[in-house]
Amino acid sequence: MDTEGPTKAHVVQDATTGEEISGTAIPPSTPDEDRDIAQKLTELLSPSKNPPAEPTRSTLTRHDPTALTTFAGRAGLGAYIHAPQLFPSSRVISFDESFVTINDLYPKSSIHTLLLPRDPAKRLLHPFEALQDPEFLSTLQEEVRKVRVLVAKELQRRFGIYSTKERSREAAMEKALEEGKEINEASLPQGRDWSKDVISGVHTHPSMSHVHVHVLSVDRHSECMRHRKHYNSFATDFLVDVEEFPLSEEEIIRRKKGGWLDRDLVCWRCGRNYKNRFKALKHHLEEEFEEWKKE
Repeated sequence: MDTEGPTKAHVVQDATTGEEISGTAIPPSTPDEDRDIAQKLTELLSPSKNPPAEPTRSTLTRHDPTALTTFAGRAGLGAYIHAPQLFPSSRVISFDESFVTINDLYPKSSIHTLLLPRDPAKRLLHPFEALQDPEFLSTLQEEVRKVRVLVAKELQRRFGIYSTKERSREAAMEKALEEGKEINEASLPQGRDWSKDVISGVHTHPSMSHVHVHVLSVDRHSECMRHRKHYNSFATDFLVDVEEFPLSEEEIIRRKKGGWLDRDLVCWRCGRNYKNRFKALKHHLEEEFEEWKKE
């Protein structure tokens, strides 16, 4: 990550496009399911149910493209926080009374999850402010570590067959079984540490209103990685690891300075500088992705 902040004056930068901000938060469903989902959400959000106050609630109309979210625009993540049980497992990975973990609607890596705190006193704060609370910070850090483990396991499940280290370990285990020997973990090749291929953190200028922590694979391989600002939001100090909190006042000022998203495009794996040539970087990332899987 960068060690020095940008030199330009403070500029508020947004890492998300308008299309992504206005994207739907309603899970895919068949036409027969639409009315049931709409009815459940309408009942849930009815004033008679006394729902928590949230900004910019819209009426759910499944077939109206302008009303596909219960929580519109930058408040879109509120739908998952408010009613995670209404979403399929392909979108909501897990939830309890404190947190919701989802797959990002516009992933910027092969695996990209978001951890959403449900605490009403914290969820609409800027993350830098919310994470100044020691108790909340400790709880969030512990939960992020759990999600990182899940992402690492999913990486192994998806890409383990391509990994040289994983194949060496599997081959040694198969050989031991064929020879009728007891498998001694200490004598086996170490295998790949997938946890090193996971990054996580909050953005210095979040695009969405609700506090959310990105937990994603390091590859930055995704069709949704379409802009320079997309890449740099996960390749510069625009992303702040939650383990770095609490931040000093000086560090908060440094992080909030503008310019992170305008920095040169530098490959996360080999360090090659592509300046402002995003298409060239994108092509290079395809090649790096294939090589990265083989490690």
